[in-house]
Amino acid sequence: MAEEKARVLVVDDDPDLLDLVQRSLSSYGFEVLTHTSALGVSNLVSASEPDFVLIDVNFPALKGDKVVNLARQYASAKTKFILYSASDESKLRSLALASGADGYISKSVQGEELANRLRTFRLKPRPPPAT
Repeated sequence: MAEEKARVLVVDDDPDLLDLVQRSLSSYGFEVLTHTSALGVSNLVSASEPDFVLIDVNFPALKGDKVVNLARQYASAKTKFILYSASDESKLRSLALASGADGYISKSVQGEELANRLRTFRLKPRPPPAT
């Protein structure tokens, strides 16, 4: 029996990046959904039940790290929220801890390496909430 495809929701306001990530992850066996706004992510998470939410942190209306807090309320326990940004790695690490995200990945990570990192996140337990 074939393993079920992991579902990834990628949230970014750059349509070219969304297209690149969708094509790339699809070629590595992921089912990829995309969304161009921080608004509406909670509804998408609830409706699509993704395994992963890759979310940029730099949106004009609502920052991605804030979206994590909101969307997690509507997500299944298995959903991993991962900040996905071109921001400095130390900033991403701090934002991930502060927001309750399960981790972070730099946008410089693409292709097979991105697919492998997502697979690794699937195995990691969720970090405890920030205090």
